Amino acid sequence: MDIARPELKQRKRRRQLTLSAVVVGLVAAAGIGLAKLGPALPSVERSSVLIDTVKRGELLREVRGPGTLVPKEIRWIAAETAARVERIVVKPGAAVEPDTVILELSNPELEEQLLAAKAAVTAAESDLAAKRTDLKSKLLDEQSALAAATSDYETARMQAEAEKSVAEKGVIPAVQYKKSLVTLEQLKTRMTIEQQRVTEFGHNIAAQLAAEQARLNQLVGTRELRQRQVDALHLRAGIAGVLQQVPLEEGQQVAAGTNLARVARPGELMAELRIAETQAKDVTLDQPVRVDTRNGIVEGRVLRVDPAVQNGSVQVDVELTGKLPPGARPDLSVDGTIEIERLPDVLYVGRPAFGQPDSEVRLFRLDPADGVAARVPVRLGKSSVNQIEVSQGLAVGDRVVLSDTSAYDQYDRIRLK
Repeated sequence: MDIARPELKQRKRRRQLTLSAVVVGLVAAAGIGLAKLGPALPSVERSSVLIDTVKRGELLREVRGPGTLVPKEIRWIAAETAARVERIVVKPGAAVEPDTVILELSNPELEEQLLAAKAAVTAAESDLAAKRTDLKSKLLDEQSALAAATSDYETARMQAEAEKSVAEKGVIPAVQYKKSLVTLEQLKTRMTIEQQRVTEFGHNIAAQLAAEQARLNQLVGTRELRQRQVDALHLRAGIAGVLQQVPLEEGQQVAAGTNLARVARPGELMAELRIAETQAKDVTLDQPVRVDTRNGIVEGRVLRVDPAVQNGSVQVDVELTGKLPPGARPDLSVDGTIEIERLPDVLYVGRPAFGQPDSEVRLFRLDPADGVAARVPVRLGKSSVNQIEVSQGLAVGDRVVLSDTSAYDQYDRIRLK
């Protein structure tokens, strides 16, 4: 018969309870451990990001901008009058001299105006000559009247002197002598008046001739203007250089003031750079510049800074002091680097993405021990083209990620692998 053993059942029950408690404890410990670990760190390929090391030393501040080579001397030749393009004599790209004819223009009305101006000058010259002859003749008449008055006065004076002595001796009546004195005084007054008339007539002659001469000069000026306008129908270069543009077609009608051709001196070039308005505030005159022509570096200096901003950039004119390489020509695209200043003994690092001067950013600083990069606040100072000053937040030797990490904004740490 079977014998009941209740102690065995109790022992088995205790083992099951102990095992269950152990399993529950292990599960709870594992859960607490996983909770402490937090979420898994995102992994980033090390080769896909740019990493730089913080250094201490001299920081050369520079700004860079694209630009073009342009001639220092450019001459736009404009139409002096309305005209029609008859013939394009020289094509763009050709070398020209000051008297080289570029265009042949025509304006029949202008040629008629020149003929009329020449005729008016000829008529005015004849009028002036006739006026001068007429006035000269009238002056001679006045001078003749003065001579007659002077002669009468001298005769009366001699007669009065002769009668004085005989009147004193009683040979002639005293009244006759007094009458001679009255006549002498009248003739003297007449002679004085004639002298004044000659003088005033001389002034009148000068005034009339000056008026006629002024009219003649005006007509001569008009004739010369018309002659210059007619001569300008043979459009000349004006300077020695290269013809760059002739934006016209034969048979085209042009208005006065229209730009007809552009001539430049190709041997004297300068660079026009476009610097971002945020960086142009530190650009001043005479700062050194390096201009990259893709065929060599040319030294230069800042010649002018445009006070206006256009399309987010400021134009900076650069005078080239170095020798231009072969192949340099107008409108060649170049890159210019302007040296702003040198900052001695500062912390600096490569310029991070979206890192602006005098701003605060959060960069990932790499721990070389475990390859984990933690985000730290960094205060930036003055900037250069590819480098920027570190004011706070980093130390010499720190390695930071410079690439755009906006995809990991929700993480404070990333793992580089």
